[in-house]
Amino acid sequence: MKFSKHAVQAGVVVWVAVALSACSRPVPPQEPVRSVKVMAVAPGTAEFRQEYAGEVRARSESRLGFRVGGKLVSRPAEVGQRVQTGQLLAQLDATDYQLASQAALAAAQAARTQRDVAAADAKRYAELRAQNFISGAELERREAALKAAQATLDQATAQSSAQTNQKSYTALVADRGGVVLAVDAEPGQVVAAGTPVVRLAVDGPRDVVVAVPEHRAGHVRVGMKASVRLWASDQTYSATVREVAASADPVTRTFQVKLAIPPASDAGGAAAALGSTAYVRFDPVPAVGAAAPVLIKLPTSALWQQGQGSAVWLFDAGTGTVQSRPVVVATADGNEAVIASGLVGGEQVVVAGVHVLAEGQNVTLFQEKNEQKVPSALTSKQKLAIDGVVKP
Repeated sequence: MKFSKHAVQAGVVVWVAVALSACSRPVPPQEPVRSVKVMAVAPGTAEFRQEYAGEVRARSESRLGFRVGGKLVSRPAEVGQRVQTGQLLAQLDATDYQLASQAALAAAQAARTQRDVAAADAKRYAELRAQNFISGAELERREAALKAAQATLDQATAQSSAQTNQKSYTALVADRGGVVLAVDAEPGQVVAAGTPVVRLAVDGPRDVVVAVPEHRAGHVRVGMKASVRLWASDQTYSATVREVAASADPVTRTFQVKLAIPPASDAGGAAAALGSTAYVRFDPVPAVGAAAPVLIKLPTSALWQQGQGSAVWLFDAGTGTVQSRPVVVATADGNEAVIASGLVGGEQVVVAGVHVLAEGQNVTLFQEKNEQKVPSALTSKQKLAIDGVVKP
């Protein structure tokens, strides 16, 4: 088969055109119009009332331990038990202390006998001296021996009393009524003198203890008022700051704050249970002669990083586009950011999808599904069909 010269040239032109079209860059797809959520900026006052979680504790908690060491033979006290003054909490083996007490009593009895003998000798030698049968020096020696015997008796008596006390210290009793919070020793354990065995919450006033961060601790003062809400009963108390820690906790770097709550009779309800969770809100203290600064709060989702600072997207309803606006963030208030400057009231700020937007990008306002309406161009039969599907 032979091709003409013109046919071959036409085929080459077609092949070159196809090759050039295959090597050309495809047209990029058009950027989609994104939907965004916006909110109107509403200035407000800078009133920070953060809520802190704490727990109810007894104002006085005693860590009770034995004044002597020994082997623990019994511990009647149990966690959560209510005890009265003088009630037995724990008992040590008192055998050694009982023997030592008996030895001290015997030593005191021997010293008393020696004193009586010395007193009889001194009396007899005094009568002989009155008759000039002995010298005055001999009488003085007998009187000195009597004084030494009396001193020995006093020492033995004191030692006997001390040993008796040591024996009584083997019984650990509650010095005040309260509730047992914890036990730190079990029967059979050998404890040293002063080792805590039982932790007792003494009956009486109760406090709410919270941990305040460093940047807020400076605003808390003794005597400041606060409201305390119990998580279990939703009961609210009016509390007063009673104590602020002088130094921060070395682990959490927070300051411990104790607030006094009124007793049940004054609060008009049941007493707050020990260990129960409580939420504390400190009452704001306005500055004398100065108004609270006007600030703007935005959700943290509205912020995005622009260089070394923060920015937001402003929605222009006239053009349907967004423009960036640098802002200065003062602090955080829960899940909201406090904007110190950069915005004015009435402006619309994008609060969702800020990381996929660009300067001047066209956007539409997001509408919930329940807010979409049926187009008016639909026929009556179509509307009835839609209603029948949505509302059977």
